[in-house]
Amino acid sequence: MSQTLQKNTKPTNKGTKQLFSNPILEKLSRTHIMVPISILTIAAIGVIYWGISNGAIGVLLAVILFFVGMITFSLIEYLVHRYVFHMVPSTPAREKIQYSVHGVHHEFPKDKDRLAMPPLMSSAITVILFFLFRLIMGNAVFGFLPGFLIGYCAYLGVHYIVHAYQPPKNIFKVLWIHHGIHHYKDHERAFGVSSPLWDYIFGTMPKQTSR
Repeated sequence: MSQTLQKNTKPTNKGTKQLFSNPILEKLSRTHIMVPISILTIAAIGVIYWGISNGAIGVLLAVILFFVGMITFSLIEYLVHRYVFHMVPSTPAREKIQYSVHGVHHEFPKDKDRLAMPPLMSSAITVILFFLFRLIMGNAVFGFLPGFLIGYCAYLGVHYIVHAYQPPKNIFKVLWIHHGIHHYKDHERAFGVSSPLWDYIFGTMPKQTSR
């Protein structure tokens, strides 16, 4: 676990923090949750529609790859959260970057404007992933990437529900408690946000989730 998160980012349920002195950069570091969700959903629909309508991929294969893409994203979500966002920074510069990317979220978990990557970054990463996956898997990208993007949208939605609302009286309550434990009780466990699946598999489930 990052010592920075442990020592310097005690969570507070109020307020926000300015990350950039430049007002334009500060504005670009914030976003309403529906902006990236809308962009990524439209991109996912466009990619899979184009692939099927132009014969690049069959409907059945597209559906199978779509779900493979969603599951793959949930694994990437877990690994990035655990090993990138919570790595121990070796230099002050890396510590500052880590704080800007994730530490500030641990310090101000209720800041609704910083619960997702800004739209410019989300769009750029989507384009990069398209060409990367196309290079690796060819036309399978037209089924896999949409599932991957919708997996990310699901993560964004769950993450927003957890931080913006009180515990809901439905299935999301389990995820609310799971992620709450990660923020307020044990930074070294409960890395999965959209699903606790990989916490079960890799042994990072909280010891007591009933609380």
